[in-house]
Amino acid sequence: MIAVQNLTKVYGKRAALDHVSFEVPEREIFGFVGPNGAGKTTTLRILAALLEPTEGKAYIDGADVTKEREKVHARIGYMPDFFGVYDQLTLAEYLDFYAACYRQPKSRRQKIVEDLLALVGMTERKNQLVDTLSRGLKQRACLARALVHDPAVLLLDEPASGLDPRARVEMREILKELQGMGKTIIISSHILPELTELCTMIGIIDHGRMRATGSVREVIARLSSGRRLRINVLDEKDAAIEVLTPLAGIRHVEAVNGSIEAEYDGDERTASDILIALTGAGIRVSSFTPVDGGLEDAFLKATSEEVG
Repeated sequence: MIAVQNLTKVYGKRAALDHVSFEVPEREIFGFVGPNGAGKTTTLRILAALLEPTEGKAYIDGADVTKEREKVHARIGYMPDFFGVYDQLTLAEYLDFYAACYRQPKSRRQKIVEDLLALVGMTERKNQLVDTLSRGLKQRACLARALVHDPAVLLLDEPASGLDPRARVEMREILKELQGMGKTIIISSHILPELTELCTMIGIIDHGRMRATGSVREVIARLSSGRRLRINVLDEKDAAIEVLTPLAGIRHVEAVNGSIEAEYDGDERTASDILIALTGAGIRVSSFTPVDGGLEDAFLKATSEEVG
């Protein structure tokens, strides 16, 4: 559905993008993460056919973003990180205006507006002036605006930026519903834990270069600094740490929030040996759980060193 091949964008002597490549299959939610200035917005603007690359190619559903802009604009809904609203329009008028801009027939526009308001949970606010909406509601209104022509692909640049926790949860649920409707979504964000729950794929970019891309599980596994265990014991924490520290394969042991976390090299057999060592030393183990390093660990590793 989305293919990016050696995308490069140079401003003066600075490369904002340096041979970026990735693919997003149909109906996937692709989380695009990276530090500020990493190249996320530049990539999304090129995919939206709003900015020409210096080199490379990008395709949306087979349409070349530099040579077939009208086709691309018909197939995407783009939600920028900063967007304007019209202070004298109600929400319904705002969406109707954009539906008209996308040449939706007048006879269908009222139904389009009603359906979109229902989708984003704002039906009761259709007569409210857009400029009086809260930040979270404006974000939802902008998302609805990006959907007026029923695009197959959504490009969302920091859609949860500035939202409170409740508004972020509501946005996440809307995006899951859109995926269920068959949309392919690229979403850039700094809120890494929520991307783990929402996204099926992830791409990590830093200094204009892709550091890792693939399914969320694959990327986390590839960039994990080591397997980890969370261990709880009964009143024998210091003794357990003394047993664990010298064991073969153990890289690091520390007490964390009442538990013991042990980072180790190896597989399930190594984990079994660790448990046997504890119980063999008379340590009473109440829980013994593998811990996923998570997207934050993967992100930190990917953006702190070269990743092949």
